[in-house]
Amino acid sequence: MAILGSGGVTGNHPAGVMRRPPGRPDDRPAIATCRITYVGHATLLIELGSARLLTDPVLRPRMAHLRRHPDTPVPPAGVDAVLISHLHGDHLDLPSLRLLDHRPPVIAPRGAGAFLKRAGLEVRELGEGESTEVAGAEIRAVRALHDARRRPWLGPTADPLGFVIGPRPSVYFAGDTDLFDAMAELAPVDVALLPVAGWGPRLGPGHMTAERAARAAALLRPHVAIPIHWGTFHPAYARRGAWFSDPPLEFAAQVAAVAPSVDVRVLMPGESTSVSA
Repeated sequence: MAILGSGGVTGNHPAGVMRRPPGRPDDRPAIATCRITYVGHATLLIELGSARLLTDPVLRPRMAHLRRHPDTPVPPAGVDAVLISHLHGDHLDLPSLRLLDHRPPVIAPRGAGAFLKRAGLEVRELGEGESTEVAGAEIRAVRALHDARRRPWLGPTADPLGFVIGPRPSVYFAGDTDLFDAMAELAPVDVALLPVAGWGPRLGPGHMTAERAARAAALLRPHVAIPIHWGTFHPAYARRGAWFSDPPLEFAAQVAAVAPSVDVRVLMPGESTSVSA
């Protein structure tokens, strides 16, 4: 995998953190295209201009009771920064972070910094509404509705985040979240990466079903919506079934009903797509 970008995290604030009101990340000229690769679960490689950003990397064949169904991916090379949406083990996996070359900086929710620094990682903490910049891409932390604890062991607590990445094409990475009305304040975005399922037959609180994710797409008004958080991990004790494979198809059908102008692109783990501004 070619290295398309490099560099650290910068910004106007002494700590590299800025605050910006809701809406598009900024009014800088659009970048021609963005390439998005669905690595699996909530792990995506987002290539925007010269920036290569990796979200919630889980790159191992198994984690505790979870098993990976597709082939284990090769860790992407040349990643400029990692975005961590929250502290759950299927989104913040320390062994996977250590697999990345050059140990790129980690952008994580405020409150996670000490935990990550003890693991030998460079960390940039963000709170809701704060921004930082990586290789020319602005990354803005936005609200998410999800459990803030790291379980099942005692660990830090940090409010979960989503991220809006820009300039255009702007990309909204929801992480793990339930539906909330204020998603409309982020609209319009060019690409919405929306969770539509989980890692088991049942979803707990703080998640979106395919139907609720379609309603989120209607609020966000993206040009392209890509379903994520499906078809990758399953409990060793559970047989894969419709709950494992069908959510993105259900999402596409629901979006066609409530937001027919949205282009839904279903990517299998390992597949990529490009989006123009």
